[in-house]
Amino acid sequence: MIENLKEHLQQLEESHTGLEVRRSKEKLDAILADDFFEIGSSGYIYDKKECLETGVVLTEMKLHNYEIYPLAHDIVLATYFLVDTTRERNTLRSSIWKLIDGHWQLYFHQGTITPLQLTSFTSSSSTVNLNVSK
Repeated sequence: MIENLKEHLQQLEESHTGLEVRRSKEKLDAILADDFFEIGSSGYIYDKKECLETGVVLTEMKLHNYEIYPLAHDIVLATYFLVDTTRERNTLRSSIWKLIDGHWQLYFHQGTITPLQLTSFTSSSSTVNLNVSK
């Protein structure tokens, strides 16, 4: 059950970071919960209305090391490493997904720019190698 949920949420997360959804107000509206908010990698806070009215960043991004942590039967924390090839930067991401009216929607999202590289993660573990030189 958890693996199916993880796969489902990862697909939603990948669509949320993908250009097709980011270019469509209707698709973005369907994924974001009405009370969605985000702390962007810029440090600014955005809500659903701002995301729909002003749009979101359109960049090529690839998720890695996607993990979920159920917080309740209808709330899940997701974490992952994101490589943004357009802006040539990496971010650590976290999302909270809520099951609302039978559909998983993005309730909260945060991105933090990191100097870590994809090679900082091992393929057998989702744990970051913290012995990365500065």
